[in-house]
Amino acid sequence: MSQTGRQSLNTSNVLSVIMGGGQGTRLFPLTKERAKPAVPLAGKYRLVDIPISNCINSGLRRIYLLTQFNSASLHRHIAQSYKFDHFSGGFVELLAAEQTFSDTSWYQGTADAVRKNKIHFRNHDWEYLLILSGDQLYRMDFRNIIEQHDETKADLTIATIPVKRAEVPGLGIMQMDADRRITRFVEKPSDPAVQDSLRLDPAWYPKLGIEEKGELFLASMGIYVFSREVIFRLLENDLADFGKHIIPQAIHDLRVCSYVFQGYWEDIGTIRAFFEANLDVTNELPRFNFFDMSAPIFSRPRFLPGSKINGAQIDHAVISDGCIINRATISHSIVGLRCQVGPGTVLNRAILLGSDYYESRESIDQHEKAGKPRIGIGANCRIENTIVDKNARIGDNVIISPAGKPDKVDHSHYYIRDGIVIIPKSSIIPDGMVI
Repeated sequence: MSQTGRQSLNTSNVLSVIMGGGQGTRLFPLTKERAKPAVPLAGKYRLVDIPISNCINSGLRRIYLLTQFNSASLHRHIAQSYKFDHFSGGFVELLAAEQTFSDTSWYQGTADAVRKNKIHFRNHDWEYLLILSGDQLYRMDFRNIIEQHDETKADLTIATIPVKRAEVPGLGIMQMDADRRITRFVEKPSDPAVQDSLRLDPAWYPKLGIEEKGELFLASMGIYVFSREVIFRLLENDLADFGKHIIPQAIHDLRVCSYVFQGYWEDIGTIRAFFEANLDVTNELPRFNFFDMSAPIFSRPRFLPGSKINGAQIDHAVISDGCIINRATISHSIVGLRCQVGPGTVLNRAILLGSDYYESRESIDQHEKAGKPRIGIGANCRIENTIVDKNARIGDNVIISPAGKPDKVDHSHYYIRDGIVIIPKSSIIPDGMVI
């Protein structure tokens, strides 16, 4: 992007809308008691912090978040994290599904959610509407896509990312011409012949700045820029979803262009994707770098003490604020806020989402009298390939592993999804239990 172009871009002409998603069934049971964007990430963040931080780092400070399921914790996080001064004109505001005299239904899809909130959007002066997803991990300067949208005189610009053939059946694949105009869109193509016809022309790689070799396909990232009059016109119907309904039609009728993004991007809408994306943060060179302060990821300031490590062995792990870790062995794991880990415990490929509070002495004594462990991980436990949700009480001598079990299990004490054990929020796992 040219420096003059960057200076001419008026970011106050952009309204950002983050889609909070539906029930989040693919992330169940992490979404059993919270909205999908409120799911904890990398020890101290929430999923929603990613798109909001990308907006703030791009100079976009008018942000709406659309949600309808279990929105209480999300609302609390937004209210405590993102406060702008009176003079910036910025806000991060939650718009939950609501009943009106004319409409008593819930959001039926992404397009329907925007349609039902048109009254709120019309009240602002803006030229471009930026639509984002609430469950993706990436770092993007949105000024680039907005400027390309303006330069190409597009009605709609879709962010795309080059992917390999193995990923094609799970994504919406775009085909574009030499002017970046999208000419074709196929949702999750599985037929090899159809896939062949959607291949990106290698002759375009240098122009697009793609250094990778081999065959590539352009996948939709679920990030859209609409011009104001276009979005209102496209919503004058009952179509529910952008990806499934609105965009395929728009490609035929309007000027729809592709913005090709280069960089790390992960849709963390499933337990397996969530688990692997979190564990990748523990690598020496993670694909997503939370230490990049040129575009920091923001979250709620909690004012917790530094973590205390009492003789533990720790290798490739992220230890969040306010933890007390005794003589445990921790490898390739994430230890969330306020976690307490007992002596002799071994954590391998474990994600502890942390605790919302420190337990009082009275509460500990009361639970011990009832034969229940305190909040945290007890002594001499072995936990591997497991996600432990917040405020869980895991006793001493507990073993948790998915080894030898089916990929999907529903149990009163735990769930298994995608071959990963999940201990639900506030669960109690008694001493000596083997999972």
